[in-house]
Amino acid sequence: MSSNRKNWAGNYQYKAKNLYQPKTVEEIQQIVAKAKKVKAVGSQHCFNDIADSDETQISCENLNKIISIDEKTVTIESGLKYGQFCSELDEKGFAIHNLASLPHISVVGACVTATHGSGVKNKNLAEAVSEIEFVAGTGDLLALSREKDGEKFNGAVVNLGGLGIVTKITLDTEKSFQVRQDCFQNLALEELPDNFETIMSAGYSVSLFTDWQKPSINQIWVKSRLDREFNEFEDEYFDAKKCTENIHPIDGISAENCTEQLGIGGVWYERLPHFKMGFTPSVGAELQSEYFVARENAVEAIFALEKIREQIAPLLLVSEIRTIAADEMWLSMNYQRDSVAFHFTWKQDADAVMRLLPTIESTLERFNARPHWGKLFTMSKEKIHSLYPKMKDFIELLHEYDPQEKFVNKYLQQNILR
Repeated sequence: MSSNRKNWAGNYQYKAKNLYQPKTVEEIQQIVAKAKKVKAVGSQHCFNDIADSDETQISCENLNKIISIDEKTVTIESGLKYGQFCSELDEKGFAIHNLASLPHISVVGACVTATHGSGVKNKNLAEAVSEIEFVAGTGDLLALSREKDGEKFNGAVVNLGGLGIVTKITLDTEKSFQVRQDCFQNLALEELPDNFETIMSAGYSVSLFTDWQKPSINQIWVKSRLDREFNEFEDEYFDAKKCTENIHPIDGISAENCTEQLGIGGVWYERLPHFKMGFTPSVGAELQSEYFVARENAVEAIFALEKIREQIAPLLLVSEIRTIAADEMWLSMNYQRDSVAFHFTWKQDADAVMRLLPTIESTLERFNARPHWGKLFTMSKEKIHSLYPKMKDFIELLHEYDPQEKFVNKYLQQNILR
């Protein structure tokens, strides 16, 4: 299978000549052993060529079983999406610590690109990984764990598909919990300098949405765990008004595909994402970019972006601001710093967006903004290397597991390898 395949957004057409959909790990090993160039492709929610290959792609969608669930971990095959196993995990009485806004993405794809949810104390989704199994460039099946492999493990989880084809992954679990969502509209930016930390700490997970058309935040979404102390909000939160009906992050779009709001409690996997599994996520035809700065610089970065909002707004559907706690994973955008992420959901005008991104990157440069690996950016390799202290170590790790550079594609050449 090979012709006319595009990513989810439709902005990128894969160049790989062959797509294999093996049903066993042994088949993956055979394909990798024979291939000259090969790459894993997941749920196709990346907006660039990170998952493409000159020759061969492997989809693990047929490896879609839950292997085991216990009080500490869940082990799954690499083809599963979050929305495909969370309900069964909850039925057993367990949960994972956080979810991205879309439950439609593959677990492995999210982890190897350091994708995240929100929360001042919540680390990215890869932080839940305690063990990873993969087929290396030699065709050998290998495994690394947090407990046994320490620092090498920190380099291997967020690997951008560079170490091999992931076949199995183990995640930390905790006791299942309930979450409620309270949403507010129209917060003046002038409230942020004194109150940003308070607002972003108002719940277990908090998101701010804006279209950058005026000096205000359009919406605040607060997700609160009901097994912990939480806020009982009044009709106003600072100067933002509490919503009396469900809303969509993009003004004017039906909230039908959004998870339940209005303070109505529900199971964790039906509240932590913004969108329901059974509906088209977000608006479908879109492009995305995202940049991460240290949380201590959040307010200054917001006002820096506000100065160029007249350039941003015409191309934008919505922008989301979220917090992510620091971690120790070498290529995580949150490596050793608590972060704020500025996410941009763009109209599907690729040429105009790509012309605008250097302006955004220049605006955020003084904050050492790190781009999301799976989204659109124009930052140079030299700049990217300066942002990741362990980049040299990661390149050595890549060559250890893929000495023939079978998993090296145009994306890794352009952004990682010297």
